Amino acid sequence: MPEVRLVGPEGEQIGIVAIAEAMRLAQEADLDLVEVAPTARPPVCKLMDYGKFKYESDQKRREARKNQVQTVIKEMKLRPKIDPHDYETKKGHVVRFLRAGDKVKITIMFRGREQSRPELGIRLLQRLSTDVADLGYVEAQPKQDGRNMTMVMAPHKGSRPQRVPEPAARA
Repeated sequence: MPEVRLVGPEGEQIGIVAIAEAMRLAQEADLDLVEVAPTARPPVCKLMDYGKFKYESDQKRREARKNQVQTVIKEMKLRPKIDPHDYETKKGHVVRFLRAGDKVKITIMFRGREQSRPELGIRLLQRLSTDVADLGYVEAQPKQDGRNMTMVMAPHKGSRPQRVPEPAARA
């Protein structure tokens, strides 16, 4: 006669009982008989309210998903021959993104003959990474991809994101 190791509704060990006896105990207690470890010898079953168990596990999963941090990748596009003021403006955006806890993909777009001088792009990306080194680190080194060169920077692990409220829209 097949037997199961039975666990009570409060987690207490009832012992090894026949399946029919376990079913009878579950009906008397108005609970469900749930197999929790089918590979064990003998299989382990527990007396529980299965609907309540499913509801609580769904609630825990929802709560865990709510607490997850969504990683956002912002993109900043530059040109190799960038004006110093434009560079400072773009660097300010990168700083803002890193402070907010977002990753930044920096893309340098080459045109025409600029493609034959990738060292200009590498130099610009290295300059930017040293300028914002206190806020983030280079996660993906600069690499050429056709007409573009990309590098990914991520905020330092220990830094807490500082969300800046968006400026109110003017009426």
